[in-house]
Amino acid sequence: MKSKHEGPAVLNRRSFLSAGGAALAGGALLGGSGAALAQTGARAAATTSTTIAHTRAGRVRGQRVQGVHIFRGIPYAAPTGGERRFMPPQPPAPWSGVRDAFEYGQQSPQLTAAMLAEEVISLDNSPQGEDCLSLNVWTAGVRDGRQRPVMVWFHGGGFSNGSGGDIRYDGSNLARKHDVVLVTVNERLNAFGFLYLADIGGARYADSGNAGLLDLVAALRWVHDNIAEFGGDPARVTIFGQSGGGGKTTTLMATPSAQGLFHRAIAESGMNLRGIQPEAASASTRRLMQRLGLAASQVEELQHLPVKRILAAMSALSRGAGAGGAGGGLIFGPVIDGRTLPAAPFDPTAPHMSAAVPLLTGSTLTETTFMLATPRDPIDDGELHDLVKSNLHADDTDADRFIALYRRGFPAADNMRLYQLISTDNWLTANIALLAERKAALGAAPVYVYHFEKTTPVEGGRLGSPHTLEIPYVFDNLDVPTSAIVTGTGADRYALADRMSSAWANFAHTGTPGAPGLPGWSPYSPEHRAVMIFNDHCELQIDPHRDQRIAMTQWHQQQSQRGA
Repeated sequence: MKSKHEGPAVLNRRSFLSAGGAALAGGALLGGSGAALAQTGARAAATTSTTIAHTRAGRVRGQRVQGVHIFRGIPYAAPTGGERRFMPPQPPAPWSGVRDAFEYGQQSPQLTAAMLAEEVISLDNSPQGEDCLSLNVWTAGVRDGRQRPVMVWFHGGGFSNGSGGDIRYDGSNLARKHDVVLVTVNERLNAFGFLYLADIGGARYADSGNAGLLDLVAALRWVHDNIAEFGGDPARVTIFGQSGGGGKTTTLMATPSAQGLFHRAIAESGMNLRGIQPEAASASTRRLMQRLGLAASQVEELQHLPVKRILAAMSALSRGAGAGGAGGGLIFGPVIDGRTLPAAPFDPTAPHMSAAVPLLTGSTLTETTFMLATPRDPIDDGELHDLVKSNLHADDTDADRFIALYRRGFPAADNMRLYQLISTDNWLTANIALLAERKAALGAAPVYVYHFEKTTPVEGGRLGSPHTLEIPYVFDNLDVPTSAIVTGTGADRYALADRMSSAWANFAHTGTPGAPGLPGWSPYSPEHRAVMIFNDHCELQIDPHRDQRIAMTQWHQQQSQRGA
């Protein structure tokens, strides 16, 4: 029987789109090709022309839509199938003539993720495959002699799902309104990008555990070598991303081969503090190989198995996984291999190699309402107690202590909202503070922290401010088809989108966020915990909800000491 705390049924995005989910956007959502997603109406189609840019590998033909040049599916590295599977990325083969760059490239092979149903229809519907190392560019000028700041976006989905083709990542408005060059990236994910084979496969597979991370480095090298043609400045590159994209951003800050290829960083609702130890990564690999019927001596056979067979094995194991990949499941992400990633990215300190890189980071008020299991209906005191106890892995006394603490800090919140707040702080908010503290402690570059607190009216406000809600505000994409399904349709949204997109773009321009309508934004430090609250009324607060922050931080420390 379905629990009353379960979210809506998980949707398969392809079946949803083909079955008429587009009707939710009033018929405006166009599934399939990237070109179609860009042309969301007769007006856009009528103003579309083509433009040609020169890359080191060859010429590409993009579209010009309402003053923005758009190039999709540009290969930054070669296909990764067969003998190249699990190997470091290789340069793309040069081509003659002009290559059309009208559609998004392939996504990395992946499983459909369980997520907030409102999210599903925004996702990229492009085919999956191992020719997936491509990127997309939006710019206001090609070969115009300008040197615009470049913003390179890494998609969410952890290190296992997603792509740069999500419709909310369209860079047209950032390029048009804020004079930046926007780049989104596809890279290898899950087993195809982070299967650690070094322990059982030897030197040939020494880089397999971080192949997907090396893809991102290759994309940044492409930007460094080619972006001037697209009106961008290779000396002013900001890397940014949300959720898993925040994890990718913070990992690159600790990746030696990426240093010098970016100059600012933004991590939204995600970070990578500790990475994955080789022992844990190797155990995960052995579980997958066992499921595939392969012995440790048969590593090379992995390179020739059909993609579908590997995905099927991943799916079978993930169904038995608990939190963090326990219970027989798999873990995928950057491995501390002593090569590509020499140490934990932000533990016990922030990486000194990127000490001079300014950082902007933050989270949303109720991140966990994105999760299907988070309650969106009223719950009684007993249910709240049980949920908090389970979420924190606490005993009865500690669960009651946290509930009382959050009741004092949020007196207007009902039990449902209290759980959403506690689970969000446990998952992300406390770690955002830790990330900011460790970065600020280096003293070489400022750290700016935000908290997104505008609630969505969707589902009668029960969602609060879920994970990913800030994305259409940052990209100023409230009018992109499907955004309203998550943000609502109120006119009050536009002022906040203006402020957030301006702040992010100004950070890319100058290293300091700020925008008309925002108060002065001072850096974060342990002595001056300045947090910009993004809502209908934006304000800078000093250490908001201090008692809850301290309690959750101390709880994490205690859990770490216990080995939990």
